[in-house]
Amino acid sequence: MAVGVLDENKNLLMPCSEKRARKLMERGEAKGYYKKGIFCIILQRKPKSNFKQNICIGIDPGSKFNGYSVKSEKHTLINIQLKSVDSVKKKMEERAMLRRGRRQRKTPYRKCRFNRSVKERLPPSTKARWLQHLNIIEWMNKIFPITHVAVEDIKAETKKGKRNWNKNFSPLEVGKNWFYRNVEEQYTLYTFQGYDTFNMRNSYGFHKNKEKSQKDFYTHCVDAWCIANEVIGSHVEIDNERVLYLKPLMFHRRKLHEILPKKGGFRRNYGGTISEGVKRGTLIIHSKWGECYVGGSSKGRISLHNNNNGKRLCQNAKKEDLKILTTIRNLQEQVHSSYI
Repeated sequence: MAVGVLDENKNLLMPCSEKRARKLMERGEAKGYYKKGIFCIILQRKPKSNFKQNICIGIDPGSKFNGYSVKSEKHTLINIQLKSVDSVKKKMEERAMLRRGRRQRKTPYRKCRFNRSVKERLPPSTKARWLQHLNIIEWMNKIFPITHVAVEDIKAETKKGKRNWNKNFSPLEVGKNWFYRNVEEQYTLYTFQGYDTFNMRNSYGFHKNKEKSQKDFYTHCVDAWCIANEVIGSHVEIDNERVLYLKPLMFHRRKLHEILPKKGGFRRNYGGTISEGVKRGTLIIHSKWGECYVGGSSKGRISLHNNNNGKRLCQNAKKEDLKILTTIRNLQEQVHSSYI
């Protein structure tokens, strides 16, 4: 797995191998640095070259899991399998239920608003899924200088008798088109049909796992690698099958109160994303628990969680004992390879 490289001014350079990064650090020519939760190095000298090759990120979107593969012409830099966001629809229904309930009580509430007439309305659950792809591209672009984006195109089911259903009414098509427009503003976009990916995979002699939840390169990343290789590379064999498995951190956003009241009709405050002034999900180093991330808080103390599996380590950490590294959006639930 490649290691991102920054110059003295933290400008992005071409990545290097783990072995080379380790040697640079041993010689004192570089130091470790966390760039949005991923380990990178900062050169302590002027780089020998500022030349940047073309780098492509392949995306295999799925209903439950997404596959990503970042490739240059000669190397596979990183492979990611990410769990899709699937909780937004339920949260929106819960919010609507609470709002309707407040309207039946003597409680201040905003007046009911009708949907404004817009050209293209993007449902929150659909936007969350495609925004997740944009966030991953933005995250990877801060580590590797990405120039091309390759996506396996998906289409909505055609409904007979309904004119232009796919393009104008299907949330899947609306979300996809919104995503493509945002990508094309900064990168060169390539799209491939599902049968194109299938033919590429067969021509290389690769197989794909039937169990979609299996944490393996040949579950989702193999398709992402194939379309990225079609755009940027000339490989016939995969040079890096290691996968970084990620799961989005789920925060309880602030609500007015709990859904169900306590005895006496009392409803306590619920949720929030700040723990004693520190944003939840912040990657930190603790003197006792080492590298972990910030969770909730209670009575002036902070809970810490394992960065690899999300399990809670303690609930009584002091803010002054935390060394803040960076904020993270995803949980590295399983890492098939270690960094430096």
